[in-house]
Amino acid sequence: MLSIKVLGPGCANCRKLEEVAREAVAATGVEAEIAKVTDMQQIIAYDVLKTPGLVINDKLVSSGRIPTPASVAEWIRAAA
Repeated sequence: MLSIKVLGPGCANCRKLEEVAREAVAATGVEAEIAKVTDMQQIIAYDVLKTPGLVINDKLVSSGRIPTPASVAEWIRAAA
């Protein structure tokens, strides 16, 4: 099972990124657990300078923007 983390304090962009991640998971049919990380110390540990950040299997794949569902789906497939 994939581990997907949405990094951010809970802003509108963070919520949008979580929606995009859920959409991508549904589109790929991959089993994944999506967690929200709001603790700044944990976010900084992933070297995220701008939120929202997206981590798949402990690898930072995006930060400071909201990627398209298609991009996230590609990253999920690559990690699966």
